[in-house]
Amino acid sequence: TLNTDYIPSPCYVLDEVLLRKNLMLIDQVQKEAGVDVILALKGFALWSVFPLVKKYLKGATASSLHEARLCFEEMNTKAHAYAPAYSPHEFAQILDYSSHIVFNSLSQYERFYKQVKTHGQPISMGLRVNPRYSDVTIDLYNPTSPVSRLGVGPGELKNGLPEGIEGLHFHALCESDSYALEKVLLHLERKFGHLLKQVKWVNMGGGHLITREGYDLNHLISLLRHFKAKYDVEVILEPGCAIAWQTGDLVSTVLDIVEREGVKTAILDVSFTCHMPDTLEMPYKPEVAGAEPRAIEGKHQYRLGGVSCLAGDALSVYSFEKELKVGYSIVLKDMMHYTMVKTTHFNGVAHPSIGIWKENQKFELIRSFGYENYKGRLS
Repeated sequence: TLNTDYIPSPCYVLDEVLLRKNLMLIDQVQKEAGVDVILALKGFALWSVFPLVKKYLKGATASSLHEARLCFEEMNTKAHAYAPAYSPHEFAQILDYSSHIVFNSLSQYERFYKQVKTHGQPISMGLRVNPRYSDVTIDLYNPTSPVSRLGVGPGELKNGLPEGIEGLHFHALCESDSYALEKVLLHLERKFGHLLKQVKWVNMGGGHLITREGYDLNHLISLLRHFKAKYDVEVILEPGCAIAWQTGDLVSTVLDIVEREGVKTAILDVSFTCHMPDTLEMPYKPEVAGAEPRAIEGKHQYRLGGVSCLAGDALSVYSFEKELKVGYSIVLKDMMHYTMVKTTHFNGVAHPSIGIWKENQKFELIRSFGYENYKGRLS
């Protein structure tokens, strides 16, 4: 159990026991389905725990030079690289850190194909394709619209695959289940079925929330086995969210209580804008320990406000059993995935520390941040 008495505020705290539990479940799927699962660094990149992660997963997927280098240095393996476009001055370095290179467009393939072929190591090339189907309803997170910039469209590959392409990649899901994947695969087969028996591997991207309670693991395993056998391909999944799902929290403290027109706002020492941008972008309402995420008559009701000066840096009403006071600890749940990787230093707001609640039930402070971290970003 997380004991905030031993934890500085604000602080992201990963629970090592919960992380291992997720990794073991994913490894079960990996083994029973005969597929490779790799970590999407865009969703979770806390490299302090990579020694644990790499005991279970087969590596990582990178969407930038820095992510590829992090995979190479901290996971001791080469990355599966994909980016919407590669910068010419970085591409040679990306190749040094990568085992797979996925191109987002035919023009990118044409620009860099010879550079891959003449590189001093074998690198497997693939194309990202757009299956034109997703169950994602929020446009910000839906990559499969007909005008999406992500992936090659069905009409562009009628004459087959370009020379040297060994794999196909798609990403169409976001916190989705296996039944959503099944529908995506049906669309993939309709749009690109003529190519599936020409490739060695198919990367099914991320968004598979395998570790969510109630996820139908047997259905997923059956689905992956069938696809793999039907097309005789290696299958790769690259979830980010599922690895860190419900493995850690953001510990914060109430700095002030402000009341306006009968509405109370508890101002915290963290910022939703700076430290939890998905709560405003997605948007979603995070769980708060000891509170209900809605107004309940008879309970103590507070909006939660961030410490930045942005007017919209706040969440709507939560209901608490007890009256909040300055100095009280507020624990925002499930803040490991797509949170730390998206933080900013906007307003010069202090970045939360990072710590791990170890399997021996002791807290280990991994990193704290100061003025030099803020200043160094702007000079």
